[in-house]
Amino acid sequence: MNTLTLETEPLAIDVSVDDTTLHVSLDDGRGLSVPVAWFPRLRDASQAHRANWRLIGVGEGIHWEDLDEDISVLGLLAGYRRQSRAA
Repeated sequence: MNTLTLETEPLAIDVSVDDTTLHVSLDDGRGLSVPVAWFPRLRDASQAHRANWRLIGVGEGIHWEDLDEDISVLGLLAGYRRQSRAA
């Protein structure tokens, strides 16, 4: 049996967030779109705060300074989401 392996980890090159979806463009040509509801800090943020992001680790992740939020590309590919904390 052959196993598919990645030669390199995919890196983010662009990000956008709207009221319903986090969109991430990858350097290998793929695009990821996940529900913004997976990340309550992004969901509840203003559009200005959502737009204030930067790539970390040359694209291994995305950081939102205003929201204290970090999301990794590999985590998105694996389907990880932020768990809401009970009040």
